[in-house]
Amino acid sequence: VPAAWLSMFTYMVMAGGAFVFLVWRMKLADMLAKCCAPLGASFTLLTLVTGSLWGKPMWGTWWAWDARLTSELVLLFLYLGLIALRGAIDEPQRAGRATALLALVGVVNIPIIHFSVEWWNTLHQPASLTRMDGPAIHPAMLTPLLLMIGGFMVYFVAVLLQRLRCEILEREQQARWLTELDAP
Repeated sequence: VPAAWLSMFTYMVMAGGAFVFLVWRMKLADMLAKCCAPLGASFTLLTLVTGSLWGKPMWGTWWAWDARLTSELVLLFLYLGLIALRGAIDEPQRAGRATALLALVGVVNIPIIHFSVEWWNTLHQPASLTRMDGPAIHPAMLTPLLLMIGGFMVYFVAVLLQRLRCEILEREQQARWLTELDAP
């Protein structure tokens, strides 16, 4: 569950960076979007793999063309498409614009993933944590779930900041401010 939440959260962070880059042409926002894509793809792949491992004993199958599973698979293809598109274009500005547009178009998949259990008859249960009348999860399971969500968030922020630092140093390697930092 934490990986699934982070797969969608990461996409929203990436799309936010893409929007800021398109509107205000901030290089840092483009770098943020670029750094989010591999992380989001990792969380999405982890969601699909662990979901399949859990689904076999629970549903009797490794995969079902369930609405939530299928839309999560589409999310993985979006991440992989964004990574491939950015790699196919040599000029950073053009690559940033192209991937930003694709990221913003792909945002439509996030509510589909979230609301799929309410819109269609699926194998997945409806929301049990974010209900209006409170969580429907026993505290013995709620506490570890919340701890894991917090742990995944801390991991995401730490890895994102490290990737962002490396991306800034790589793009700005010829900049005067960076050479001044390196000077004795």
